[in-house]
Amino acid sequence: MMMAAGHIRKAFVEKVVLDDVTFHIEANEKAAIVGVNGAGKSTLLKIIVGEMEPDAGQITLQKDISVGYLAQHQEMTGSRTILETMMSARGELLELELKLRELEHKMKEVSGEELENVLAAYSRVDHAFESGGGYAYRSEVTGILKGLGFSEEDFNRQTQTLSGGQRMRVALGRLLLIKPDLLLLDEPTNHLDLNSILWLEDYLRSYPGSVLIVSHDRYFLDRVVTKIIDIDHTHCNVYNCNYTEFITRKKQMLEVQMHQYENQQAMIRHQEQVIERLRSFNREKSIKRAESREKMLNKIEVLEKPITDDDTMTIRLNPAVVSGNDVLTVRGLTKSYGSLNLFSDLDIDIRRGERVALIGGNGTGKTTILRILNGLETPDRGKVVLGAKVEVAYYDQEHHVLHNEKTLFDELSDTYPNMNNTQIRNVLAAFLFTGDDVFKRIGDLSGGERGRVSLAKLMLTNANFLILDEPTNHLDILSKEILEDALLAYTGTVFYVSHDRYFINKTATRILDLTDHSLKNYLGNYDYYLEKKAQAAQAALNAANAASSAKADTAPETEGKLSYEAEKRRQAALRKQKNDLARCEARIEELETQNREIDELLTQEEVFTNVPRLMVLQKEKQSIEEELTGLYETWEELSSQEIE
Repeated sequence: MMMAAGHIRKAFVEKVVLDDVTFHIEANEKAAIVGVNGAGKSTLLKIIVGEMEPDAGQITLQKDISVGYLAQHQEMTGSRTILETMMSARGELLELELKLRELEHKMKEVSGEELENVLAAYSRVDHAFESGGGYAYRSEVTGILKGLGFSEEDFNRQTQTLSGGQRMRVALGRLLLIKPDLLLLDEPTNHLDLNSILWLEDYLRSYPGSVLIVSHDRYFLDRVVTKIIDIDHTHCNVYNCNYTEFITRKKQMLEVQMHQYENQQAMIRHQEQVIERLRSFNREKSIKRAESREKMLNKIEVLEKPITDDDTMTIRLNPAVVSGNDVLTVRGLTKSYGSLNLFSDLDIDIRRGERVALIGGNGTGKTTILRILNGLETPDRGKVVLGAKVEVAYYDQEHHVLHNEKTLFDELSDTYPNMNNTQIRNVLAAFLFTGDDVFKRIGDLSGGERGRVSLAKLMLTNANFLILDEPTNHLDILSKEILEDALLAYTGTVFYVSHDRYFINKTATRILDLTDHSLKNYLGNYDYYLEKKAQAAQAALNAANAASSAKADTAPETEGKLSYEAEKRRQAALRKQKNDLARCEARIEELETQNREIDELLTQEEVFTNVPRLMVLQKEKQSIEEELTGLYETWEELSSQEIE
């Protein structure tokens, strides 16, 4: 067992967040903590890593394990670059590498016994560097950074100049490089594009340690985790399955608990009626029987009524008027920032009733397109035409439509002055803002709370064309499901940007993929998009194989057209290339075998304690590796050479 949480309790003032939370994580297990916003998920992670003390209970960690923690917000100061920040994750390797360079320099300056001592030290340091993964370290850093969406041009950017999302990605990459035994990740897919999320899923599935994730990304959870820890109204239930199976099991469990509760309540009511009737007879025997039944009833352990989510926020989106069939027409849309071209000559047609998802990597210009449609950006070229009777409502992921200095109540009353106090309070209550919550300042709200206020304003617009930029960001899973249901029932038109594949899969009728500065159209949801992408990849592979076969089939015909002398020269060159390649491969195999044998010798005590022999072996190894480097280059050149 890697980690165990035993009867954890935590309260803030009088509000209990966690109560009797108990679960454990096994070695190499991939688990997720789920629950609504404010359920205590991030608090639980902080308790596990020791940033916060529980009021009761304890966390038990396996002896000598390393723990890594990715918080939702990252602070990075100083002038280090992205690459330097990543490299610092394995400082011991950097120190060993520096020591190797120092010893190499020293070898040129000493001789005799001192040289032997330097060579012995070099051998020890080199062995430690190699066994620690030093020779693969830089390529691993590059692979992780590229997987998380950074280009090589980004590597030398200073971390203090990065956005919050970019800093989070650097922190995540650094943590993956350290490879702790227990990895705790708080919303790791925030700020990642689809390609980076797919890369992270594959990485975590094969991660050699245990992983505990807090996430609202349902597609991600389905692909990565095999255990769900559900924090539900301060308590904890554990399900050994992925997210989709968890939803089914939880629903079944609630139904069983509700059935048991209702049966017990019916039994209690019946017994109370019998007791009341017996007392009404006003006879000593009847009164004693009533008292006996009452004692038995008092001994019953009364079941608590299962708490359901009936009191969650509700969204009803109702267009005031019906738009024309052609809702949006875009022609030749082009946008660049200096030398950076985002997209060129984009054409978009959206018709009434469609729900179109715009997807693509970070920085491809998705949000820019939405801002252009809303008149907040000016394109370099192209035109945007809205159809007849189209009324637009825009949901901005940065919530610029909100005013930080206003209260929630004022935000709605100023935007919709015809609404009375009761109506405003009812709307806010539908989005879980009750009592004095309505007088909170917008600037003091969390990201999730600001999202709910923006959705409340969106609900009141009665627009028939919704343009949404990352509408599920900062929403918990339940709130996402409510928004999904609202959009599915909506009779207007929706155009949105999202990285939430589950949300796209459930709501989209069409997908536009912004890639290579242009749009590709897919007439279906996310599963359909994946299917068509796989078919396209297979078709490209088949075409490449067919072209290769066709080239081979036509080779005799081509050869037949060659002159006799030219063909003789070609065949001779081919034979020479084949013989040279065979000799090169044989020599490489011979030297690699010798190198492995020397490595085995260097691990034997009688060898690495014998300085003269160690020096000879080290020189031999260096000579072999120098020759191998040249042979590898020769082999690559011979392999890629085409004889005409």
